[in-house]
Amino acid sequence: MSGRFIEVPYRMLPADTLDTLLEGFVTREGYDTTDEGEGMPAWVRELKRQLERGELLIAHDLQTETTEVMTLAQWHAFGRQLADDEEEG
Repeated sequence: MSGRFIEVPYRMLPADTLDTLLEGFVTREGYDTTDEGEGMPAWVRELKRQLERGELLIAHDLQTETTEVMTLAQWHAFGRQLADDEEEG
């Protein structure tokens, strides 16, 4: 994707930074953190397992200096949208 974005290996991030990114993903995606289970900590553990399995990735935008957690489907859709935007202008 044009060299603007890099994938960040999750193992390179400090634990608290990774947890914060995953909590942001949980909130943004609208996961229910008020259920009778363990709430946010349980979601963070599940998302870490998804990172280990390669179902999620962490992408850093060098232009805006923002970092996001994405599913592979979101990453591919984002790449297509970016390519379309680059073609238009």
